[in-house]
Amino acid sequence: MRRDLEISLLGELRVVSLGKEVPLPASRKARALLAFLVATGRPHRRERLCELFWDLPDDPKAALRWALSKLRRVVDTDERHRIVADRERVCFDTADVHIDIRDIRARLRQRDIPLPVEELEAMVHRLDPVFLDGLDGAGDDAFESWLTAEREDARLARISLLRQLATHADLTPPAAQKWERLWRNADPEGAEAWPGHPAAADKKRLSGGGAAIAVAERSGLRHRDPPAAKARARALQAQRIGFCEVADGTKIAYATLGTGPPILKAANWLNHLEFDWSSPIWGRSFAEIARHRTFVRYDERGCGLSDWDVANLSFDAFVEDLEAVVDKLGLERFPLLGISQGCAVSIEYAVRHPERVTGLVLLGGYAAGWRHLASPEEQARREAVLTLTEVGWGTDNPAYRHIFSQTFMPEASAEDLAWFDEFQRQTTSPANAARFQDAFGRIDVRHRLAQVKAPTIVLHAKYDQRIPLELGRAVASGIADAHFVPLESRNHILVDDEPAWQVCFETVGRFMREKGI
Repeated sequence: MRRDLEISLLGELRVVSLGKEVPLPASRKARALLAFLVATGRPHRRERLCELFWDLPDDPKAALRWALSKLRRVVDTDERHRIVADRERVCFDTADVHIDIRDIRARLRQRDIPLPVEELEAMVHRLDPVFLDGLDGAGDDAFESWLTAEREDARLARISLLRQLATHADLTPPAAQKWERLWRNADPEGAEAWPGHPAAADKKRLSGGGAAIAVAERSGLRHRDPPAAKARARALQAQRIGFCEVADGTKIAYATLGTGPPILKAANWLNHLEFDWSSPIWGRSFAEIARHRTFVRYDERGCGLSDWDVANLSFDAFVEDLEAVVDKLGLERFPLLGISQGCAVSIEYAVRHPERVTGLVLLGGYAAGWRHLASPEEQARREAVLTLTEVGWGTDNPAYRHIFSQTFMPEASAEDLAWFDEFQRQTTSPANAARFQDAFGRIDVRHRLAQVKAPTIVLHAKYDQRIPLELGRAVASGIADAHFVPLESRNHILVDDEPAWQVCFETVGRFMREKGI
């Protein structure tokens, strides 16, 4: 059945409505905006879109409004409005729209039944053109990076199809040789490393075979080990973003990544599903978690892609956000990962829903916030920081946000700290940043610790400048049979190039295997 609207992102951008191609705006920026909204398939803040496509000397907001008015003439009808916008966000409604690259990726994820040769061949030919050809330079550096990553993903999808064709059981030897040659031209290293290829057999024999396979399995790569950064970028960009609604009407954004048994990360300061995947801080950690699991995370209310304008920004609301995500995804049994204040949220959820939580992994957390435990002098300092946050958070001066980044990661590189400063500014508003600090200070789950029934491991940096070690030890001592692991680090957020990061992941891995989580 033909769909009313078809959009092609492979080659030059094309829109076909009811079988007839629709003329696109002459503006390359407007066409790039449409392509970006269609390809990402999720809401974007107006400010972010202005930054991507229009320079400040112009009037970015007016330019965005003009572009959206032009694009509505292309994709909207009297019966259906595809471009959905409010005062804060803009998105493209992709329901019932044929999008070539999206449909190909959906078919590639259906691995239970081998695809027929004819369909594989058609998809390979469809992937021959350059993704969004002709839109280079239509946006800023961030848009160019996104475009490069999307083109790399399309290239990898084509390689996957070539491999399936070259190894397909229904092909004649001459046809298989043809596709193997094309596969080898597109990906010589991957083709040679594939089991059954003569070069792979020689390498296995010369290296002892078993050890090489074991290394490949541990790395999460079956056939070759591409540069780690590129692999993380590809994996994390493949996340699937959705939205759910809490009882009070707040919309919460969540993302899933990877395959296998689920593991759910409670939200912490601060999250943004759109930016996390490219993070020099979170990137490797998230990729490691998603290697053998379906990794679920979400933006809590007040930040990221979730609703910012919310009346209730409290601990109970944070727990309800987590509950809404679990219910939306229909998760039945899963371990919870809590970091910083996410530990308290995880503890509360585990007590409310013991039948669902198979284990708790708590890192850098606390059971009671600063309003309960801090000295009068420390409370006065925290109040002063709240005021500074409200007046300076949204400015270009990172000094205000340094208050947090320097205590979160005192041993991080200057580059990583700069990234975290900008990340914080883009993640929430000045008012919400202050409200978060106030809400975190009021957390108190000390009375819940003894009620936790799930196997628990608590890890904490020995010299954490944000949350002192004794607060982590108090969490572990309050939970029956909890395993406490001090880490040799000064960072509240572990950085992936420090030894403690590796110790943390290895220790958690052993704990989860021993407990059967």
